[in-house]
Amino acid sequence: MTDIGTVIDGKYEILKEIGRGGMSIVYLAMDKRLNKQWAVKEIRKRGNGKNDEVVVNSLLAEANLMKRLDHPSLPRIVDIIDNGITIYIVMDYIEGESLDKILNEYGAQPEELVIGWAKQLCDALSYLHSQKPSIIYRDMKPANVMLKPEGNIKIIDFGIAREYKEQNLADTTVLGTKGYAPPEQYSGQTDPRSDIFALGMTMHHLLTGVDPRNGEPYAPVRSWNPELSEGIEIIINRCVEPAAENRYQNCADLLYDLEHPELITKGYKKKQKRKLVSFIISVCLCVVMAISGIVLNITATHVNNQDYDTNLASSDPANYYSAIAIYPSKVDAYNKLIEYHKSHDVTKEQITKVGNTIEANAEALDTSDPQVLDMYYDMGKLYFSDYDANDSFKNRAVNAKEFFKTAYESDTYFDKKEIAGCYYSICKFMTNQSTTSEHSLSDYNELFDEIESTMSIISEADDNEANYDKISFYYVTMLLINDQAEYMAGAGFDRYTALEYMEDLYWKANEITSTLSFVNDIKDEINSNYENYITIINAKYNEVEKRQQGGN
Repeated sequence: MTDIGTVIDGKYEILKEIGRGGMSIVYLAMDKRLNKQWAVKEIRKRGNGKNDEVVVNSLLAEANLMKRLDHPSLPRIVDIIDNGITIYIVMDYIEGESLDKILNEYGAQPEELVIGWAKQLCDALSYLHSQKPSIIYRDMKPANVMLKPEGNIKIIDFGIAREYKEQNLADTTVLGTKGYAPPEQYSGQTDPRSDIFALGMTMHHLLTGVDPRNGEPYAPVRSWNPELSEGIEIIINRCVEPAAENRYQNCADLLYDLEHPELITKGYKKKQKRKLVSFIISVCLCVVMAISGIVLNITATHVNNQDYDTNLASSDPANYYSAIAIYPSKVDAYNKLIEYHKSHDVTKEQITKVGNTIEANAEALDTSDPQVLDMYYDMGKLYFSDYDANDSFKNRAVNAKEFFKTAYESDTYFDKKEIAGCYYSICKFMTNQSTTSEHSLSDYNELFDEIESTMSIISEADDNEANYDKISFYYVTMLLINDQAEYMAGAGFDRYTALEYMEDLYWKANEITSTLSFVNDIKDEINSNYENYITIINAKYNEVEKRQQGGN
């Protein structure tokens, strides 16, 4: 056991114990560099038995599996420290309560709330299943789901998750929680449909308060609570079918039904059947081609609506492009693409593809709509916030310029208009510059005056969206100074003013706390590159001063 107050690896100060298992203890720790709290899992290498070795290897496999994942509903692993005796796994500290504690304290939960949680869980499982190879979680239950204070959820405990290998006829170890695990988890090969079964049982428990581990025979949710909707009962019954082929075959289909439970009720199906019969009779009697054309057009629109919603409910960006092809004038699919690329490690080519898609459909997009302008602003910001060190800052400005221009120059007002204007000024500043500086000291002073004014605007709000605006703007300004250091020195811009800007931006960035992974990713980029930026700026100023003094 590690003593309270111990500093691990010169960075993480142990504050208190917050949990323990058979071979691990979890502590709350403070990162002395970033002034941020983390959870630290201590795994002691006992070395006195094969079973201990298996458990240690399982916990390490969990850590290495999670380290390459990036999803807002999954905890991040940020560090693994092995000193030969003890392994420390540093991960997100998740504030909140597990859903099983909420069940114990408050009993069955409202349907609307459970559906909201289930949609988040469905999206997270879909992300796991989309990995190459797929990751099967295998232990979905209320105890492994944390509800954070702001209402979002996090899945915890990846101790028995495994990568799915089609050639395996059976899992090597029977693991899972009785009552939640599907039949095949005890006798055969698990696959993504196994997680869907466990999610169904988890929803059943949350809605009814009936713990499936108690051995009660399964009964539909409305037999426990008749007030629940028919739609949610049908969804859960399909999730927990004993035969995997009778369940939802993927989380995208399940998510769609969770978002439209009213569409699958028996009453709706009867109504649809009556409509279909009426439609067939009317078509048979109809002799006027115009009427037939109208009916066909309505049918096509209905199909398009369904296809559009299905694609939009997916977690696969390829489906968002399909949705755009159906309705290029609707902003939702573009926003989904931008959100996906913010939250995932993607290439500049992938980002450029999103930008090119927006430009290709520019005529269909209504730039008098504030939501469309907000999307253009977010796209411009994406070029910068996902900055690739192998691509020049100027190239990013060139790509982002037209998006900020569209957002800023529209006659329609939207919340981010002033910020878009400052970004547009930065882009124009960069794209009007040749390889030798064409900007004077007054040009730099004017630009930084506008930057300071924008900082005062973005400092007024404090929520997740505002934090993303702030961290992105701070990062772009730091990149601008780093890129322009030589030209700023040549124009006579004071070295120490430039360094003070960098230091102020660094501290402003580290004052931001956010639950969004992409905000924390940008903060990590700032922290890991800050010292290098300072070194580069000083080196550029030294070179210019040496040239000005006639040195070699």
